[in-house]
Amino acid sequence: MSPRIPSVKTCIICNPGAGSVDDRELIRGKLSAFPSSSLHFTEKSGDATRLAADAISHGCDLVIAAGGDGTLNEVINGIAAHSDKVELGLVPLGTGNDFARMLNLPDSIDDCVETLRVAEPLPIDLVRVTSDEVRYFINVSAGGFSGTVNEKLTPEIKQSWGPLAYLRCAAEALPELRVYKTTITLDDMSTMEVDLYNAVIANGRYVAGGTLIAPDASIDDGLLDIILIPENPAGSIALVAAQIAVGAHLTSEGVIFRRAAKVVVNSTPGMWFNVDGELVGNEPATFEVLPRALRFRAGPKT
Repeated sequence: MSPRIPSVKTCIICNPGAGSVDDRELIRGKLSAFPSSSLHFTEKSGDATRLAADAISHGCDLVIAAGGDGTLNEVINGIAAHSDKVELGLVPLGTGNDFARMLNLPDSIDDCVETLRVAEPLPIDLVRVTSDEVRYFINVSAGGFSGTVNEKLTPEIKQSWGPLAYLRCAAEALPELRVYKTTITLDDMSTMEVDLYNAVIANGRYVAGGTLIAPDASIDDGLLDIILIPENPAGSIALVAAQIAVGAHLTSEGVIFRRAAKVVVNSTPGMWFNVDGELVGNEPATFEVLPRALRFRAGPKT
């Protein structure tokens, strides 16, 4: 049976399997320092979503995700239907922590808890994706080639290769390139047909532990940054991967870049999309921004 939430002001949902969680009891002690809080550890996939929804039904004012990007995505999906009733916080404990970079959150758990205690909530865009099911996300969704690259980006490779990890894994993925005959519709007005290797729909800027996939993206502008990589010779794809590794790809001839509040992707074969680390079905996918639908506690702007 999944854990349940009592009636408290703050609910902290912690994934004890997150990448940087070495000592569960040490983490418990640090997170329990948050005032008026109830701490709950997840036991299996889906628990964070159920716990977050339960927290709202019990009148919690603040829900904090303590874990990686996947844990945060589960919490977002638990509160999305009632996002106006609650504030959100994040204690990054994963290996990537890509959205934490957008929030200027400190790496230290103690510092992060202190930041969340005093921070004013910021309005953040939420993205709804409708495919074979409805799912929500706040960072990045990727389909096609980049999904294959992300599967190869192990924590060990990230640690040993640092900023070049994405390039290294892109080179490894080149033999697995697949072309998707794709129709992209933007804001129900503009349509393009293109043979794609990859499609990235971004609200945030970072993927794969700091790779700057959408260098100019903003999480409160009501728009999605759309990065498309059309069919090109393998050598050109390798060049684009190198440009992505340093965040210099938006002006590349091998990249199509657009912005829109709504994006419809229909491809043959169907393109599986990775949504903040969670797969959604390979049916046609519609991405829509819900402007400033979330209230997120964040670090000071730099």
